[in-house]
Amino acid sequence: MKIVVVGAGAVGSHLAKMLSQESHDIILLDINEDKLRQVGANLDVMTRVGSATSIPDLLDTNIKKCDLFIAVAKTEEINITSAILAKRLGAKKTIARIDNQEYLYAKYKEHFTELGVDYMIYPEKIAAREIAGLIHQSGSTDVVDFSGGKLTLFAIKLEESAPIINRTLQQMHNDGVATEYRAVAVTRDGNTIIPNGNFKFNTGDLVYSISAQSDIENLLKFSGKKQYEVRDIMILGGSRIGMLAARDLGNHHNIKLIERDREKSYRLSNILNNALVINGDGRDYNLLMEEGLDKMDAFIAVTGDSEINILSCMLAKKLGVKKTIAEVENIDYIALAENMGLDTIINKKLITASRIFRFTTSDSVTAVRCLTGTEAEVMEFSVKPDSKITKGPLSNIDFPSDSTVGGVIRGEESFIADGDTQIQAGDKVVVFALSSAIKKVGKYFG
Repeated sequence: MKIVVVGAGAVGSHLAKMLSQESHDIILLDINEDKLRQVGANLDVMTRVGSATSIPDLLDTNIKKCDLFIAVAKTEEINITSAILAKRLGAKKTIARIDNQEYLYAKYKEHFTELGVDYMIYPEKIAAREIAGLIHQSGSTDVVDFSGGKLTLFAIKLEESAPIINRTLQQMHNDGVATEYRAVAVTRDGNTIIPNGNFKFNTGDLVYSISAQSDIENLLKFSGKKQYEVRDIMILGGSRIGMLAARDLGNHHNIKLIERDREKSYRLSNILNNALVINGDGRDYNLLMEEGLDKMDAFIAVTGDSEINILSCMLAKKLGVKKTIAEVENIDYIALAENMGLDTIINKKLITASRIFRFTTSDSVTAVRCLTGTEAEVMEFSVKPDSKITKGPLSNIDFPSDSTVGGVIRGEESFIADGDTQIQAGDKVVVFALSSAIKKVGKYFG
């Protein structure tokens, strides 16, 4: 596939990295030569210095033969304008990152489609939905649903009290434990591991497990966690993510939103009828205590400053807040933040890249998600007749060792896969794969 990516920022660079592993013909376009030089030195992609809203510069990328045009530059105007131009110049499919939710309303969306913008991605809305899902699944640090929740990937950090500490997968299986859920990957000391039967769990491991929703209580039990009711939530930062999260959560929870800017606070108080908006500096310890931080069930830090988000979540955790969520936009800080004991890290750039990456996969991939802090992806495949994956039980088909099949959805039923599982045409299969395995895994699904 010939792909043109506009914008060599964090989203564009990460997207180029993901796509370069898939043997696509990629051109990265940006006006900043230094950014392009840095990306080109580390990735096997072509770079072009130029403006995405310049027709000659677009033609220089051979836009007439472009299969997918992805505009993720810093400004919405550049993304929309360049997508329209690219479509008129011959690009088959166009995607633009936007900053305005109203463009996604049905009555407006068709106007952009007619102009040539096939899909629009609003990162802040996606991130707000992620936060709402994490609040709902209070015992987990990350949640990914497949096929409407028939199977779910949970990420859980193990504490000393977890019954599975110092036990192997084989021991758990022999004891009749973990038959309804399966650990498909573990992040330890910044490395992502696909566990085998002899793998032993340690305190501090971040374990990714596949389970049906009905078995989440057992999964949490053996991970030393439990679901708890979240009623009172404090949100630090009136950013678009903060505003959207407050709007989504305010119907079922008591929300306090703290915003430093006075004018923005007034605007938010008029927009958010189901949240209490407080004008104040979230770095002020006394203010946070006056507003009852130590009595909160959850604390969400989504200011524009990653350092403030991390430090405020650490404070909340120290005061006994059960659930902390920090927006960390500096990708280099993610591993550091996770090692500091924060429950959940949100990075809208990685979330956006995951959503866009789905458009570059074959039609057998029905869902894909890149996991924050790992070099791995979890994908849902729809199995076609005569696919290699159907040629025998999983233990006999030499499935790549740097990947694993976690679960299977067959009609209305879902179940955890093991070595004896025989995949059938029409199944939906959830696969966890390291970046080194993605290309190999795809061959098993045609």
